[in-house]
Amino acid sequence: MKTLLICLLSLLPLLGFSQAPAYQLSTHILDISAGSPASGVTVRLEKYDDAKKSWTVVGEKKTDAAGRIGDFLPTSTSKTAHIGIYKLTFLTQPYFAARQLKSFYPYIDVVFELKDGAHYHVPITLSAYGYSTYRGS
Repeated sequence: MKTLLICLLSLLPLLGFSQAPAYQLSTHILDISAGSPASGVTVRLEKYDDAKKSWTVVGEKKTDAAGRIGDFLPTSTSKTAHIGIYKLTFLTQPYFAARQLKSFYPYIDVVFELKDGAHYHVPITLSAYGYSTYRGS
């Protein structure tokens, strides 16, 4: 019976009954030149302070084996906790250097605005000479 309950609970996310994400912001890097996730890439998150006209570092993490970081900005019960302009800086040069590849972009800045408490996913597709970004889900 206990095993059956555990199996049923593990299926809930697949059925759409999962809990809200514990974090408001996530990212993902897909290396389209290799056709695989870009693991081990350092990504820095900063928030813009309009009064000071400067950026403040919120956190810095590395992508996991699946090229993902899922735990930027813990979800808050406050409606305005994480509203503002943010920047993700993807430090791509060391990633390509480790693969003995030259690259055009030493880093990639992606600036975006969080306007509410919704979950935001900001992925990039990457190659040594180009990148693309979008708001994912």
